[in-house]
Amino acid sequence: MGRPRSIPVSGSLARISFSWRGRAIENLLTEGAFEIVHLHEPLMPLLTYQVLRHSQATNVGTFHAAKEGGNRFYGYTRPLIQRWFRQLDGKIAVSPSASKLVGRYFPGYFNLIPNGIDFEHFSGDHKPLPEFDDGYFNLLFVGRPEKRKGLKYALGAFRRIHKADPRSRLIVVGGGSFERYKRIIGPEENVVFRSNVPYAELPRYHRSADVFCSPATGNESQGIALMEAMAAKLPVVASNIEGFAGVITNEINGLLVPPKDDVALAEAILRLRDNPNLYEALAEQGQAQAARYSWESVARRVLAYYERLLQERGQVAASQGTQREPTRA
Repeated sequence: MGRPRSIPVSGSLARISFSWRGRAIENLLTEGAFEIVHLHEPLMPLLTYQVLRHSQATNVGTFHAAKEGGNRFYGYTRPLIQRWFRQLDGKIAVSPSASKLVGRYFPGYFNLIPNGIDFEHFSGDHKPLPEFDDGYFNLLFVGRPEKRKGLKYALGAFRRIHKADPRSRLIVVGGGSFERYKRIIGPEENVVFRSNVPYAELPRYHRSADVFCSPATGNESQGIALMEAMAAKLPVVASNIEGFAGVITNEINGLLVPPKDDVALAEAILRLRDNPNLYEALAEQGQAQAARYSWESVARRVLAYYERLLQERGQVAASQGTQREPTRA
């Protein structure tokens, strides 16, 4: 359907296909005879527009993006893409913050169904990595080397933690290059970087850690890495931003601190280290919260929504058919 391109969006990179291959898309939809066509970020150009143009199925769109300052693309193009929004029979937002963003430009009902996680993969029995099984206090960060992920503040917090406890370590895991972050830390700071860790091996890093930190600065709709850490029964300290606050209840299943505040982040992490009762309570409740986001649970909610939309479409078709019957007779 066309080769995607990486486009900077909201502090990250989105892979978007600008293909306009109408005939190929029309043939695919005709041959498939689909009952449901489900598009993710359905208002992003251009492939989704062609699908919505040709689809005769029940069309469902999932909106993932969240951005506190709004979406300039939606603002500029709303008059042009309103027609494609009207082609959606069902609309899903993965979080209240995602619903808030798209609803600002395209009002309507959005069914809140979160992203899922492979709960069993992260909650299963995994062995710690031997190199980190040495009695040190291990702090884990998982995320891409993007500014909005807040690694800068994790490093700032860790400097304070390492000063208070030299037998501590920050483990940074993520896809991409962390070279610019490596250059801003001193050789004496106990920070380990691991790029492009295989998915199968990722839970071993959680099992090797004592606390997970996610100091993102914004534009997060939900926080997949955060929920995977909770599934691994790792207590979480995260920024108090809208996307994370929809998953974590402060002092119940995690700790929330002001964004861009490495002092508060360090204090919260040290508080967990020094308070075993709080540590265990947050780890237990965090894992219970993460279980609600298992793919089994999320998939059932999506399937139920499909069935409801198909039923409603059938009822509308039957009603219209009844109204037209006298005319045909």
